[in-house]
Amino acid sequence: MFMTHHTNEERRGATRRTALRGLGLTVGGAALATGLGTSPAASAPRGGPVTYVLVHGTHSVGAFWMPIARELGLRGHRVVMVDQPLHGAEAFVGESYQRQDLAAMAVEPSPLKGLGLDDYEARVTGIVRQAARNGPVVLVGHSLGGVSVSRVADAVPHLLHHICYMAAFCPSHVLPTADACTAAPENADAVSPVELTVGDPDRLGVLRLNFRTGVSGELALLKEMICADHPDAGFRRILAGMQTDEPVAAYAGRAVGRAGHWGRVPRTYLRFGRDRTIATALQDRMIAEADASTPGNRFRVHDFPGASHVGPLDPTPVADALDTLAGLPAAATRSPSARHHR
Repeated sequence: MFMTHHTNEERRGATRRTALRGLGLTVGGAALATGLGTSPAASAPRGGPVTYVLVHGTHSVGAFWMPIARELGLRGHRVVMVDQPLHGAEAFVGESYQRQDLAAMAVEPSPLKGLGLDDYEARVTGIVRQAARNGPVVLVGHSLGGVSVSRVADAVPHLLHHICYMAAFCPSHVLPTADACTAAPENADAVSPVELTVGDPDRLGVLRLNFRTGVSGELALLKEMICADHPDAGFRRILAGMQTDEPVAAYAGRAVGRAGHWGRVPRTYLRFGRDRTIATALQDRMIAEADASTPGNRFRVHDFPGASHVGPLDPTPVADALDTLAGLPAAATRSPSARHHR
């Protein structure tokens, strides 16, 4: 990742900066569904109700999706909110974090060390295989969850009716990882909570953040990153569901879909216009590079000009956009230039 003539201190500093730029924060509370299925793949999805498989991002859990999942469920859809390994119902809550002992937090080992995109892909693919037995599957990822969407769509494209990136990373050959995406010039104006980092990511193997901080300046920075347009009470609820640790390998893992696999699955991007974590300019670049790789199957884009990183305070417009995906054809027959403004 870095040149060998760098000092250890320089390498640690560079790793920390890269990881912090690659956050893609998402949020939530306790998980309602975990991906424990590893059964063999069905030969093809059967007819039946659509299942939405929803994938959270970094430092988050499956229940981030609860407001949107509730809306989709009320419209008759099946919904699975994925917890990635050691997230949500399996979450690691450090003893030092509970006590808010920052010195101990800086060195407390994390069981997430060593986890990477292979683990995340296996979790989501197992769920998709099970869901596809019952009908079409729409796979949706928010933020860092986008790399799992790309990986899974590349592995089992025949099991997916549609894929969707919600203000999410969509790596390309030019920007093959989440780290590379966030280091792009289009993301230069994104906000990064450098002062919230606890410990050395190289030694811990995780990016560890303190979401229980009481420092007003740190809280203001987090709110700007996550949900500047939400009320303070809602922001505090969001923080209560955040997880301290995310493996640094998840940011550095390659997640480039192949044109003949990932590239044949119809796809949608939910574009958030006031995102301070994954800048809108970066979202536009990722969309453009994906479209250039598969010009016959371009992104269907829904614009949410006022949305911050977690999306609108009212989940209904996002649920409306996702609801339309169930009725789209399983092959890319729509106009390549179609954009939908919200």
